[in-house]
Amino acid sequence: MSAKTTKTLKAMTTSEIVLFPVASRAGDIDRCAAELEQLHGEDAVRFWKTECRRLADELSALGLSEDDVREQVLVFQAEVQSAMMKRCQARAISKSRAGHAIKR
Repeated sequence: MSAKTTKTLKAMTTSEIVLFPVASRAGDIDRCAAELEQLHGEDAVRFWKTECRRLADELSALGLSEDDVREQVLVFQAEVQSAMMKRCQARAISKSRAGHAIKR
């Protein structure tokens, strides 16, 4: 049996979990960005800690190492921050186009 055939056979007979990047969790990212826009102070902090802990627990349960979990939570945090900035920019552009821009 050739090496290529052995490798193909092994790939077909073993299973492997393939995780999608946290950044692709568009629904969770948008949901968190929208919620954080509505919350302030301690309520926002509590919500954010709960969401990040939930994600970390989920990733840990899937078998990711502590370092990988930390990295993925940081990616998620950056994606939510980016989504919040985009939402803010979209509102500002909309107001500007509607003639509600702040005059300097």
